[in-house]
Amino acid sequence: MDYKHLTEEERHQIDDLKREGFNQKQIAKKIGRSPSTLSRELRHNKGERGWRPRQAQHKAVMKAEIFSAR
Repeated sequence: MDYKHLTEEERHQIDDLKREGFNQKQIAKKIGRSPSTLSRELRHNKGERGWRPRQAQHKAVMKAEIFSAR
């Protein structure tokens, strides 16, 4: 199975589309990702003030560094 992490650009697209009022399923279709990928992203990479693209990117990079060091 081919697996590709969300990019910072995709995270900013998600943020823009959320602000425009699109729902998760619509956003997933527009960025070419599965709805479950988007759902996991919004759930796993949020902070105290909700999901934000820069913070989500930072958290994803930090997680990748931690897991690659194992």
